[in-house]
Amino acid sequence: MAIRVVRLGSPRTRGEGLRLGTVRRPPRGVPKAEQASRDFYDVWLPDLAPSEGLVRQALGASDAGAWRVFVKRYRAEMKRPEPTRLLVLLAALSRETNLSVGCYCAEEARCHRSVLKELLLEHGADLV
Repeated sequence: MAIRVVRLGSPRTRGEGLRLGTVRRPPRGVPKAEQASRDFYDVWLPDLAPSEGLVRQALGASDAGAWRVFVKRYRAEMKRPEPTRLLVLLAALSRETNLSVGCYCAEEARCHRSVLKELLLEHGADLV
């Protein structure tokens, strides 16, 4: 049992489990009834997404320094009670069932999901 970090909209892999969308906004042009069948997500968890301002900052991070500033600010947001409770919950669930978490970004290294992966590990999650 473990959590897999994925790109939302990519084909699901065998044993991936429930797919959780850790994004600020639902996918554009995709009816809610089709979000799961089109491989976006089964459950939307926007509390684990960066705030709108931080999303803009991440998209505009053109160098390593700007990215480090984003990471620091996103980690600070994830210390709030709501995200912290979700991280603890997902870590506990990862020891009982397969789950996947993800975002739309093409490059994981420049996406909040790379930081989310670290946060889940820090909270004791089992990851693939």
